[in-house]
Amino acid sequence: MIEKSIETLKGIGEKNLKLFQHLGISTIGDMLKFYPRFYSDRTVKPIKDINGGQIGCIRITALAPIKTMRTKSRLTVHKLYATDGNDTITITWFNQDWLAQNFDYNSWYNAYGDVSVSLYGKEMALRVLERSDKATTTDANVPVYSLTKNLSHNMVVKTIKQCIPYVSEIPENLPPEIREKYGLCGIGYAITNIHFPKNAQSAFFARNRLAFDELFYLQLGLRLLNKAKNKLKGTAFINGTEIASEFIKTLPYKLTNAQFNTVTDIINDTKSGKLMNRLVQGDVGCGKTVVAAIALLIAAKNGGQGAMMAPTEILAKQHYTYLKDVLTPFDVNVVLLTGSLKSKEKREALESIKDGGYNVIVGTHALIQKDVEFNNLSLVVTDEQHRFGVEQRSALAGKGGTPHTLVMTATPIPRTLALVLYGDLDVSVINEMPPGRKEVKTYSVDENMRQRINNFMIKNINEGRQVYIVCPMVNENETTELKAVTEFAKTLQNTVFSDYKVDIIHGKLKAAEKDEIMSRFVSGETNVLVSTTVVEVGVNVPNASVMVIENAERFGLSQLHQLRGRVGRGEWQSYCIMFCDGGEVAQNRMKVMTDTNDGFVIAEQDLKLRGPGEFFGTSQHGLPPLNIANLYEDLDLVKIAGDAVTDILNADSNLSKPENKIIRQDVIKMYKGNLTL
Repeated sequence: MIEKSIETLKGIGEKNLKLFQHLGISTIGDMLKFYPRFYSDRTVKPIKDINGGQIGCIRITALAPIKTMRTKSRLTVHKLYATDGNDTITITWFNQDWLAQNFDYNSWYNAYGDVSVSLYGKEMALRVLERSDKATTTDANVPVYSLTKNLSHNMVVKTIKQCIPYVSEIPENLPPEIREKYGLCGIGYAITNIHFPKNAQSAFFARNRLAFDELFYLQLGLRLLNKAKNKLKGTAFINGTEIASEFIKTLPYKLTNAQFNTVTDIINDTKSGKLMNRLVQGDVGCGKTVVAAIALLIAAKNGGQGAMMAPTEILAKQHYTYLKDVLTPFDVNVVLLTGSLKSKEKREALESIKDGGYNVIVGTHALIQKDVEFNNLSLVVTDEQHRFGVEQRSALAGKGGTPHTLVMTATPIPRTLALVLYGDLDVSVINEMPPGRKEVKTYSVDENMRQRINNFMIKNINEGRQVYIVCPMVNENETTELKAVTEFAKTLQNTVFSDYKVDIIHGKLKAAEKDEIMSRFVSGETNVLVSTTVVEVGVNVPNASVMVIENAERFGLSQLHQLRGRVGRGEWQSYCIMFCDGGEVAQNRMKVMTDTNDGFVIAEQDLKLRGPGEFFGTSQHGLPPLNIANLYEDLDLVKIAGDAVTDILNADSNLSKPENKIIRQDVIKMYKGNLTL
């Protein structure tokens, strides 16, 4: 029955069905798994216990007929003088004439709203009014859901109430011993009480169980992916140590110990005969690209081809230029494959890739298009892993049978979460910076420093440097904010930087336009780049020495650190200046930035300070979504769920026992074909 369409329920016509489908809800099962965002305390309290400035719920009856007035602006104002049996209150609402017309003066009502106090006593600005004996959204901890336009909260609650009787059809997936060991309630209790908790304790137990399940399946699937990949055989690369040593001798600098260790990990992986699936995680500027170059060289010298995929065309071009420069002396042919190539160039490149004429192929998503055929793809490198999903990564790897996989990210992640989020990968961490790289001097300032900062930017430009100015946006679709930022850039061009070239880049631009604007900045044609988005991670502009961040309090710490990493890439001292007008909490966050340049320290602080928020958006990885669990808030639950995964796999590595049948079915379904058992 839980697979039945919700259109079989009372009140769900064609219009409401479409509204629910817009939220991804089609069946009774979907409806039951549409969890509330939070709870609104609408338990009934005496009038005397609710103070001015509070929102509360009271049980009242009328003391006098409702008074109705009309304002000059044609609003209808209704006022009800009422009592809870002991104290009195005046309840006011606007329009909604039907409430007044259908009011029963012989009945008791639950009134929920904003309470204030005036000379005439307590008053309530009404939000909800319903008969006490027919209450559905008052006298309880009422769940609050994410809605879509024209879909009311009452409709959602009434629909879920109709679905609750079907909870009994949802089978218990966790074995009794696991539930007992980790103190978890039953699945039926959890789903019922996440929607309509009897009290705060029942809501806690319900959320704890449902969040546990999400984190359990996330880690179980990733653990099984890793296990399956460890069984796969990969091309065994020989002489990796000798090849790497010859390359390292040509470098004008010494590798750090962390880089050496990561190269050793790669050599050991690729010579073992097993398939390598490794994540290289390192702070901005730690030298991940040279590690990738060594891996690609080893693949080429073993008769294979290596492919490196970057998220943007300009970053792909940057990698191509570097790899061609350092690998050509070793008789390695490097080619660039992007969407902007002309037809003839692309055709010739594709033919040579297929024939094995190129050892290393660098590109964007163009690498995973159907017309790309490799001769002997034995290594796949993806840059900025969090920008690609499991499916995209698999699509490129699938073009070569079973190539080794190396993924890189400059987004520091606390190791505990890296092991969860990248559970299908082994992890190498580059936590040292190359010697001689100057730290970016970082300052938090307010508007009183505006003129001084403007003068400082001009001074740097006159010395031949370039400047980033980054403005936050809540949402790239918010036209008003985008217009404001665009006007800000125009004002800067006409005033502060009237003698210089100012460009603006934002999320509404087409990819080709973004690439063109970034290319102008990279070439030095543009002096000041105003950006509404995070400036492309990894783009290397050594000449940029100043990063100014407007409204820095609206960014996460890790995001601020990424932005800071866009400067300090050349020989000149660089600066990050954050305009922040926030309160004490914001100032404490800025202090973290001014006190340290260590991305891993900042990531840990971000984890503690930022609070709720989806971590990297697991949906873009092709992983099951987290609808109720939170990787920032639920670290203890992450560990417990991981322990439970270990318990189950130790006892039943293939989930073949009868008691694990539902878990097996669930995890295969959640990973949508990426996982087979």
